[in-house]
Amino acid sequence: MSCTSTKTVTIGTVGAGYAAYLHGNGYEKVCGVSVRLKTVCDVKLELAEQVKARYGYERAVSDFREILADPEIDVVDIVLPPFLHTRFAIEAMKAGKDVICEKPLTGYFGEPGQENVGATVPKGEMLRQCLAEMDELKAVVQETGRKFMYAENFVYAPPIQKAAEIIRAKRTKLLFMKGEESLKGSSSPVAGKWNRTGGGTLTRTGAHPMGGMLWLKQQEAAARGEEITVKSVSCDVGRVTECLSEEEHQHIAARPEDVEDYGVASLTFSDGTKALCIASDAVLGGTKNYIEIYGNNTAMNCNITPTDLLNTYFLDEDGLEDEPISEMLPRKLGWNKAFVSDEIIRGYVGELQDFMEAVACDREPASGFALAYETTKVLYAAYQSAEEGRVIEL
Repeated sequence: MSCTSTKTVTIGTVGAGYAAYLHGNGYEKVCGVSVRLKTVCDVKLELAEQVKARYGYERAVSDFREILADPEIDVVDIVLPPFLHTRFAIEAMKAGKDVICEKPLTGYFGEPGQENVGATVPKGEMLRQCLAEMDELKAVVQETGRKFMYAENFVYAPPIQKAAEIIRAKRTKLLFMKGEESLKGSSSPVAGKWNRTGGGTLTRTGAHPMGGMLWLKQQEAAARGEEITVKSVSCDVGRVTECLSEEEHQHIAARPEDVEDYGVASLTFSDGTKALCIASDAVLGGTKNYIEIYGNNTAMNCNITPTDLLNTYFLDEDGLEDEPISEMLPRKLGWNKAFVSDEIIRGYVGELQDFMEAVACDREPASGFALAYETTKVLYAAYQSAEEGRVIEL
């Protein structure tokens, strides 16, 4: 995916939360393309100033319009909450900017101030409105000709990239895939509210393995000269932590209100093959990320986290206060599977490398609008399936 270009890609980042740091770590390791971090924007200027200081942005501002009006900025990197993604992407593309957009592309969030959205709004209506919103954005992508780069890091995780290389080389028919992202719940205080997150664990974490498996199916189709789509989806969701007493709940962060903390979606593709997506906020032991692949001529287990690159053993935590060991593990004592080069293993470096090359060399990214659209559509069809107790045909 490499290219040769003397173009400097100038970035304007919108949002100064957790994802801004993930992307910042990725930009630091981009090679072969000159990247200029010019402006970071957040309504809380002090947060933007912190990102500016950490990664060397030239400016920190609180008004998004300053980025839109800056002719030097080539790319608007949107690392905002999902309910703002499409609006900001449309404005940026109409202003002549290419766009990087965090996952998920969008969701249904209810009317402003509306509570208990997940329990009161039919999921079929949510799907209809999501599709309408994405169709509006799709029209802008087509009209402007700007690049839409979907920040699905699972696509760029090294084991997924290697699996795709093998699939293309062997022209593998993917018969069954199983992907999962599970953990002990989000640290975000609003993760339990549908109107803030657009769903529960199936959207918040399941979007990763879902996007990764859909992308792998795209690689199969391209290699074999086939057209493969998602034919139908069935799903089961629930709130498994509701049965816990307060004392029993102490180790699990999940506090679902009108969202799910467990979700399993089963996909049937147009060629009759299958995929299973698992997501849970009730899994202790650290973040669990993988995709298993079973094809007609290969079997592969893409183990993203945790890995066995480095196993650590500590009797105390002296000196480790600021030393990250593993995500979602509260203690560092005993044996742990330490994260090594996490920004590389989980795909953030490969993601930003691909995006910068796509802009500099004027080509399409590996993860683009089609994947963003399909992932959101399938996830909301899964919610409709779970609510209505039937298979949803796509």
